[in-house]
Amino acid sequence: MGTLTIEYPEEILTSLKETKDDFSRELKIAAAVKLYELGKLSSGKAAKLAGMNKIAFLKILGKYQISISTVEEFKEDMKVAID
Repeated sequence: MGTLTIEYPEEILTSLKETKDDFSRELKIAAAVKLYELGKLSSGKAAKLAGMNKIAFLKILGKYQISISTVEEFKEDMKVAID
């Protein structure tokens, strides 16, 4: 698995009132959601990038106000996730 390092000012954590681990987790999820929204990653691959299972990822899309691309894709995603 690859590793990405992002430099940020320490005051970001203070402003967000988050720990380093929470901030890191949130960045991974935000990146995965955006890449999914842009159509660059499937929901399954975006879920892996976010460090969660596909169902959890599909549920979190609502928090970011991102809809699942199509009803057919949603049905396929749910079928695969349940199996």
